[in-house]
Amino acid sequence: MGIDTRHKLASMTAWACLLFVASVTLSPAYLRPRLLENEPAWIIILEHVGAFALMGFLFSVVYSRTTLVCLLVLGSAVILEFLQLIAPDRDPRVIDAVQKLIGGGAGIIAARITCALIFADSGPAPAPAMEKEIN
Repeated sequence: MGIDTRHKLASMTAWACLLFVASVTLSPAYLRPRLLENEPAWIIILEHVGAFALMGFLFSVVYSRTTLVCLLVLGSAVILEFLQLIAPDRDPRVIDAVQKLIGGGAGIIAARITCALIFADSGPAPAPAMEKEIN
């Protein structure tokens, strides 16, 4: 599998993750997937932090512009929480937004550290879409 194919796959996975998170955030509470039947508070925190950590990691790996990734991941955390104001039977809370922001930030930082360690010995390479234009 070439670099371009892996980049496209990672990109599609990141966007699919955002769409999934948006759909479960804004859907009625009875349609929301659950890890356990009676979820304790720590499971809900794990869901919030984990979903946005994964999303932050994926978008950070796919897109090299940190500002864009932060706006996309952290902005979606805040916007989705605000949109719960108009969703029936959903209850937006500041603590939920904070948990999502912490998860998104942790995912972005983890991806930056991981990429720096993996690619520490390699020289700068053109973006996958630019390879054909340079050659």
